[in-house]
Amino acid sequence: MEALIFQRAICLAVGYVFGMFQTGYIVGRVMHVDIRKKGSGNAGSTNAVRVLGWKAGAVTFFGDVLKCILAVLLMRFVFRESDCLPLLVVYTGMGVTLGHNFPFYLKFKGGKGMAVLGALVLMTAPCLVPIPLISFLIVVIFTRYVSLGSILAAAIYFMEVVFYGCRGGFGMELRYEVELYILAGLIMILAWVRHKDNIKRLLAGKENRFGVKKAE
Repeated sequence: MEALIFQRAICLAVGYVFGMFQTGYIVGRVMHVDIRKKGSGNAGSTNAVRVLGWKAGAVTFFGDVLKCILAVLLMRFVFRESDCLPLLVVYTGMGVTLGHNFPFYLKFKGGKGMAVLGALVLMTAPCLVPIPLISFLIVVIFTRYVSLGSILAAAIYFMEVVFYGCRGGFGMELRYEVELYILAGLIMILAWVRHKDNIKRLLAGKENRFGVKKAE
């Protein structure tokens, strides 16, 4: 038990360190812009596209995806003999999400973690990717609400994790699987909390549509 607690802590800590690599902030600084003071004030890829353009947004997105993948690959290698490796993968993803959303050196003002979540879905189990990805794209294409697509994708990720685990996909003991479900649920809730202002604007009909300029 003590060993597993140590492994969880290591995964969270390593994930947090990787997550603090704020791609959007760094790209913005290279372009002499503090992205946290422009647009929505978010350091993620959506705001990077709005403020810095498509190329900078793409670099931000892939940088945020890559940091999660690298963190998980490292922990997969370190704890490759573990009998609860899928659980440790999700702990690592949680750490990356926290580091991305709340980097201490930027006064805990980072992104919303959706690119990181996309990478975590892939690293949890590649077969889980299509449904949240397609759902996200459909919502964004037809409504132009990136926030709505993100909220939906986070919920689908949680439901998929539970369904996949109940079907024996993770191959772990029940206690580890239940813990994984709880952790996935917390990641979903965190995504919703980070989008709380977007949710308020959606309910009020005032949310910004991606690619549509605000009326003067």
